[in-house]
Amino acid sequence: MEEAPVVEIRDLSFSYNGETVLEHVNLTIGRREFISVVGPNGGGKTTLLRLVLGLIEPTAGTVRVFGQRPAQARGRVGYLPQHAQMDPRFPASVSDVVLTGRLATARPFGLYRKADREAARKALGDVDLSDQARRPYSDLSGGQRQRVLIARALVSEPELLLLDEPTAGLDAHMENELYDLLKDLNERLTIVLVTHDLGFVSQIVQSVACVRRTVVVHPTSEITGEIIREIYGGDVRMVRHDHRCDERGHSRV
Repeated sequence: MEEAPVVEIRDLSFSYNGETVLEHVNLTIGRREFISVVGPNGGGKTTLLRLVLGLIEPTAGTVRVFGQRPAQARGRVGYLPQHAQMDPRFPASVSDVVLTGRLATARPFGLYRKADREAARKALGDVDLSDQARRPYSDLSGGQRQRVLIARALVSEPELLLLDEPTAGLDAHMENELYDLLKDLNERLTIVLVTHDLGFVSQIVQSVACVRRTVVVHPTSEITGEIIREIYGGDVRMVRHDHRCDERGHSRV
């Protein structure tokens, strides 16, 4: 029997308060694909993720995740929402923050099982923060905090990871480290990444889903300036963070 796609969307439309956000969307994502979702603000990128999660229902068409309705497959999906954060003043350790990703399966009153704590240790290992487990979350750098939040998305041991602009607010060095981490995770997970950073993600993702009311998927090798202008309605500066500049300011790889 042929294995179902990780995500399969057929002729989907979604409207909010009578305004069409997405229409006639068709999208298939296979196992261990790494796909970037790009498009202008308000184009429907976050809405698309929320439909895959089953947080909202399509106006028309279907969404299937691992061959099931999204709500049925939610336990197999990890999600890092846009602007996800924990109040740094909250007196919690790194391990405590990661464990909140297991609340759905924890015992009453937030009592965690041995399996929950083992999953938290594994998730912290995945993001190279095993040695920070007991450290206060408030002591971490911005890049480390984002890794902790990714570990929280991983602690449920998902097969699909959805990330909505996870590099927002990070400097180029931290951004590079985060993308290296995602590239490693892609060896076992399917990853869908919403980002504006076309210049760098084109080096690590296999395809780009361009969202502007509808969805058009391109292999990264086909992304051209003309396509970018069509997506965003104008010129967009693309920056590759693996470039370095010499003393005269000339860019070199």
